[in-house]
Amino acid sequence: MERDGWRETFTFPPLVRIMFENIAEDFRMYDREFSRQGFWVMVAYRFGRWRYSIRPRLLRMPFSFLYRVMKLGSQILTGIDLPCEVTVGRRFRIEHFGGIIISGDAVIGDDVIIRNGVTIGMKKIGDPGSPVIGNRVEIGAGAKIIGRIHVGDDSQIGANAVVIRDVPAGHIAVGIPARNIARRDMVPLGKDGFSEAVSFRATLSEQMSQIQQHGHDQQFLMEESTSL
Repeated sequence: MERDGWRETFTFPPLVRIMFENIAEDFRMYDREFSRQGFWVMVAYRFGRWRYSIRPRLLRMPFSFLYRVMKLGSQILTGIDLPCEVTVGRRFRIEHFGGIIISGDAVIGDDVIIRNGVTIGMKKIGDPGSPVIGNRVEIGAGAKIIGRIHVGDDSQIGANAVVIRDVPAGHIAVGIPARNIARRDMVPLGKDGFSEAVSFRATLSEQMSQIQQHGHDQQFLMEESTSL
């Protein structure tokens, strides 16, 4: 307890506060909807990470049991296997649930999006080492990222791609096995050489609007010519 004038406020231990802050951020990432299965998985994951901070081990045991129940329940309900041993950054978003398996020694950066059917793990039994996923990476449905490889920042993994080699930053990996293609929607910003992904959807929407406008103009000219 801390006294602030006449008021008494309870202060959480730092690691507990961090866990709740991460869960609150995850909740906002999932559009504040409790019904999102990805959010359930992230709650179990954040709790599982926090329990490792409890000392001694005897005191941690009931929390470990609770975590196992939470993880098993979320795995059964969602088909997502995300062990708390995985290193996951902030604002991790699981867009669709089902058939998602992530190995315990994988590393995932901030603002990563994955979809259903994704596997991130080691290449085979006896060959340890899992992928390191950078920041702002988007992974399509059914993609397989396996082995001791690195996926750079601002990259995209195409649907059903099988990635077995490094993906440079700002590239798209497509095919089986995946080949790397430089993204054309990356534009340099500032003098420091950093880049930022320009929204492909916005560009596509603009192009479609232009096509539709051209079609309307052509239709208007045809109507005008027939009315003369």
